[in-house]
Amino acid sequence: MSARPVYVAGVGIHPFGRFPDLDVTRLGMSAVRAALAEAQVERGGFQAAFCGTVYTGVAAGHKVLTALGLSGVPIVNVEAGCASGGAALSLGAAQVASGQRDTVLVFGMEKMPRGIIRSSFFPPWCEQAGLSPAPAYFALRARRLMQESGVTRSHLARVSVKNHRNGVDNPFAMYRKPCTEEEVLGAKMVCDPLTLFMLCSPNEGAAAVVLSAAPGPIGPPVRVLAATVRSHLPGSALGEHTPMSGLIGEDPPSPTELAAKEAFETASLGPRDLDFVEVQDTDSGREILSIEELGLCARGGGGAFVEEGVGERGGKLPVNPSGGLLSKGEPLGASALGQIVELAWQLRGAAEKRQVDGARTALAHTVGRGANASVAILQRG
Repeated sequence: MSARPVYVAGVGIHPFGRFPDLDVTRLGMSAVRAALAEAQVERGGFQAAFCGTVYTGVAAGHKVLTALGLSGVPIVNVEAGCASGGAALSLGAAQVASGQRDTVLVFGMEKMPRGIIRSSFFPPWCEQAGLSPAPAYFALRARRLMQESGVTRSHLARVSVKNHRNGVDNPFAMYRKPCTEEEVLGAKMVCDPLTLFMLCSPNEGAAAVVLSAAPGPIGPPVRVLAATVRSHLPGSALGEHTPMSGLIGEDPPSPTELAAKEAFETASLGPRDLDFVEVQDTDSGREILSIEELGLCARGGGGAFVEEGVGERGGKLPVNPSGGLLSKGEPLGASALGQIVELAWQLRGAAEKRQVDGARTALAHTVGRGANASVAILQRG
């Protein structure tokens, strides 16, 4: 990122789930309080704040910091779909890396409506015509993986089983009950081939991170080696930024591929240097596609990756040890920062029952509406 290091000085999270008695501002306050307390940062101790959210409305971050008596610093509200928290992290890390600020606060929160995610990104006729990406596009994407990457229904189910099993050990996850492959395949069909257990649930929650030029009080120190955000290239007919999905002669690189390339180059690392990853798993197929796009396996190798158990907790490269979105649920503005919280805990060796042995370098990845992708790489020491 630069010669000046950026450290995760403190993290905080409000559990992901449903909280009818709490408004979104209170969710954000909870996570911010926890992160600031862990970093031992008091009023006046940070010089800027970046808030990621989608559905919260005007000046969402201002409401949280005003309620805490912490306003007065620059507060920037960021919206990039599911990648909103990742975009906020990128902005905050750049401020510290450049020397413009010594300490910044990055947080995100959301209180999602129930049911399939609806978006003003598309005109109303798209949804009325059945062209909304969730879940129709997700199903088409899974079908393409089945055609090109050897993915089977069993592989899709195994991703769900893995993540729900990991979520059992995550006290901040919404769903903490294991399931079997038979239960996943036998669940209600939402959009063929995706059953109910293969899709994440929009929900509520918040997460916060304090970034600083100096290590935080809780060790070992964790550095942000890269925090990138990229958007889609024009001409693609296969991304979530368009309701259409079809075969084209040449696929341009996806936002995930672009963000990953930049992140690896910035960190001077490659996929083989990673000890575990947290990736976008809006649905089971998305996790497999994420693995391919990030270069964690060869293009077309997603089915074999699952079949060989590479992403299991005890595998060569654990994927979503937190339980992922399939277990935690997805409060859009908080989801990417929730990944960063998990990375920080894992790299400190503080993830308890879900701890990945020997975790030193990790990657977090989020996709927002298919038009944005964020990739962050963190390292212990």
